Amino acid sequence: MDKIILENIRLFGYHGCILEEEKIGSHYIVNIEIELDLKKPSISDKLSETIDYVNLYRIVEKEMNINSKLIEHLAQRIVQKINKRYKIIKHTKVKICKENPPMQGNIDRVCIVLYE
Repeated sequence: MDKIILENIRLFGYHGCILEEEKIGSHYIVNIEIELDLKKPSISDKLSETIDYVNLYRIVEKEMNINSKLIEHLAQRIVQKINKRYKIIKHTKVKICKENPPMQGNIDRVCIVLYE
């Protein structure tokens, strides 16, 4: 199966269960991977026969601006919006990483991956 992948989308958001996360916010890295048949657009060279990755980015950006306690919930919203808008998608994978999570210990990020 063919794929469109957006890697390392860097955004800022206010997601988390701790009050400080809601006030201070954090940096996030989002990766989107969608599976679909790209044979037709690869031959025709027509944007109308594929998915414009600019629109995928805008969906992620819009959902990042809606606060969630869990990044799992944020990922689910992103998957739902993408799949609802584009019926030609076979599978969607979203990975969200929170940079410098507020926890004791030396850790760069925590990540979740959601498949649908």
